[in-house]
Amino acid sequence: MNSLSDSQLIWSPDEVRCSTANLRQFQLGVETRTGLTFIDYDALHRWSVDNPAIFWAEVAAFCGLQFDVECTDVLVDAERMPGARWFVGARLNFAANLLKFRDARPAIIFRDETGRRDELSYAQLYRQVAELADGLRHAGIVAGDRVAGFVPNCPEAVIAMLATTSIGAIWSSCSPDFGVTGVLDRFNQIRPKILFTADGYCYGAKRIDCMPVVNKLAQSIDGLEHVIVFPFLTATPDLDSVLNATSWSAFIGTAQEIEFASLPFDHPVYVMYSSGTTGKPKCIVHGAGGTLLQHCKEHQLHSDLGQDDRLFFFTTCGWMMWNWLISGLATGATVVLYDGSPFEPDPGALWRLADQESISVFGTGAKYLTSLEKSGFIPREYCSLDTLRTIQSTGSPLAPTSFDFVYTSIKRDVALQSIAGGTDLLGCFALGNPLGAVYRGELQCLGLGMAVAIFAEAGKELPVGEKGELVCTRPFPSMPVEFWNDPTGAKYHAAYFERFANVWAHGDYAALTEHGGLMIVGRSDATLNPGGVRIGTAEIYRQVEKIDEILDSVAVGQSWQDDIRIILFIVLRDGVELNQLLHDRIRKIIRHNASPRHVPAKICVVADIPRTRSGKVVELAVRSVVHGEPVRNMEALANPEALEYFRDHPALR
Repeated sequence: MNSLSDSQLIWSPDEVRCSTANLRQFQLGVETRTGLTFIDYDALHRWSVDNPAIFWAEVAAFCGLQFDVECTDVLVDAERMPGARWFVGARLNFAANLLKFRDARPAIIFRDETGRRDELSYAQLYRQVAELADGLRHAGIVAGDRVAGFVPNCPEAVIAMLATTSIGAIWSSCSPDFGVTGVLDRFNQIRPKILFTADGYCYGAKRIDCMPVVNKLAQSIDGLEHVIVFPFLTATPDLDSVLNATSWSAFIGTAQEIEFASLPFDHPVYVMYSSGTTGKPKCIVHGAGGTLLQHCKEHQLHSDLGQDDRLFFFTTCGWMMWNWLISGLATGATVVLYDGSPFEPDPGALWRLADQESISVFGTGAKYLTSLEKSGFIPREYCSLDTLRTIQSTGSPLAPTSFDFVYTSIKRDVALQSIAGGTDLLGCFALGNPLGAVYRGELQCLGLGMAVAIFAEAGKELPVGEKGELVCTRPFPSMPVEFWNDPTGAKYHAAYFERFANVWAHGDYAALTEHGGLMIVGRSDATLNPGGVRIGTAEIYRQVEKIDEILDSVAVGQSWQDDIRIILFIVLRDGVELNQLLHDRIRKIIRHNASPRHVPAKICVVADIPRTRSGKVVELAVRSVVHGEPVRNMEALANPEALEYFRDHPALR
C-alpha cells in the first residue's frame, strides 16, 4: 500500500462549495424526512447501505426520474444476489428520461480533432430522435430487438441510441477502430437487425475509410436487415459498396413526436461486453431503470452535476464511459463529445477544448494523464480553465504522482476524483465526494448505496489497510439483468458469485483507507505471488511512473524454479538506454517506496505495451506470451502487434 507520504491531504473544498452541493441538499432532505442526523459522509453511506429501499427511492425522487407507473415495492428479495428485484411494478422509458428537457439550451456539443464543431439544443435533439425512431418503427423494429452502432463518438451515435431505446429496443455499440473479428465476436452473439455506421473517422491526422470493413460486417452479421450509413468523412458515402446499405437521410421518418414505449424497470436497454482477452467477450445485459438510477446518482450526488454544467469524458462508443457520459442528459447538463486523438494536433488539444466549451466536469483515463505529464505540456500555462471544477479519472489506478501533476500543472482549485467500477455494473463502486477532501493516491469514497468491503481469500472481511478482494455484499439496482445466451444464469453466477456465496466479487485487489476511501492495488487475476505473498501490480506501476525516462510499463509473474518471479517490462523515451545506473535506480525506487518483495527479478525493455481499446494494460495476455501459451481473442487488443515484443524476449532466457 502507499506510504503515509503518498496518502497526504492534497485538496479540500471550501464551505461555500460544500453548502451548495447536490449531495448536501440530498442529505438535508433525507434528514428532514427521517429525523436522522448524519455527522459525516461515512454515516450517510452506512445508512444508504442499511436502508436500500428508502435510499434508492430518495435518489429516484431527488434526481427526477420520470415513471409512467409508480412501483408497488422498491425492493423485493433484498437478500438474494443475484435475484433481488427493484422498483417492482414500475414502468418507464430510458430515452424519455434523457429527453425530458426540450428547450433551447445546448444538449450536445461535438468537436473532433479536425476542428469540426456541431451543436444540438435539447429541442433539436428531441426532433432528430423522433425522426429516426419513426424510421426504426417503419423498419419493423420493436421492443426487445437489438440495434447496433459501429460509430465514432458523434451526435448521430447519441441520436441512434435514443431512438432505439425510445422504442424499447436494445442498443449495443463498438468504436470503428475495432477489427472485423472483434465486431463479429460481439454483434453475432446478439444478432442486431439494424447496424448504424459512419463512412469513416479521423485519428492522429489520418482519415480512415470504414466502408470496406462495414461491407464485411454487412455480409457476416447474422440476421442483419439494414445498414444505415451517415456521412462523417465525405459528404456522399459510397452506399453501393455495402450490402443492404441505406443513407441516414433516406431512412429517417417524418414524425415530430416520439411514442415512448412504457416498459418495466428492468427492461434491457444496453448490451455491454467484457474485454474479451480470455475468450469471446461476455454479453452483459443492463436494465433501463437500474442504469438510469445509478448514473443519475453518480452524476448528481457524486459529481455534483447540474443543468448549468458541461460534462466531458474522453471516450469512444466502445467503452462504458460513453454510456455513462450520455446519461448526463437526464440531469439537463450539456454533454460534450470529442472524437479523435487527444494529442492531435498537440498535447493541449483537450485543454483548449475545456476552455473553449466551458467544461466544468472533465473526465479521462488515468493513462492519458500519465502520457500528458510525460509529454511535458503544462495545461495551466496555456489555458485558463476558469470553468473547470472537477477532473475525473478511471480505467486504471491513478498514481500518486498523477495527483501531484493535476494540482501543480493543471489546476490547483479542482476536485480530482479517481473513480472505479466497471462495465459489469455500468457504474462505480468508489468515486468522488463533493463534500470531502482529496488524499493523494486515494479514491475519495465508497458509492452511496454500494455495500463495498474487502475480503480475504477465505471470505473474511478485512479491516482498514488490509489488502484483499473488492466485493459488494448487498444487491444494487445496476447489477446486470442477465448475460446474453445464458438461460440458466450459469455464466452470470460464475462471473461474480462463484468465489463467495451471495457476495459480488469484482476482481479488483484493493484496500480501504483510514479516510473512508479506497485504493485499487491491481486486478485480482493479475496479482503477483512471489514467495506466496500477494502483490498488486498497481503498487509497482505507482513507483515506475515516477521515473521520467520510462513512458510505459507492465509487470507480470513468471513461473521460475518452483516459484514466481516478477518481470517488469518498460518502454523508454527515445534516446534512453537501460544502463546499469537506470536499472539500479528503478529497483531502488521500488524497494524504498513499496517493499523488497515488489522489486522485479528482471527489467526488460520493449517497444510497446499491449492495451485494450479503453486503454487498460492486458497483463494476462503478456503473461500468456511469456509462458509460451496462446492468447485468445487478439481482437480485444488495440495494438495486438505489441505482444510480439514479449515473445521469446532475450532477457528471459
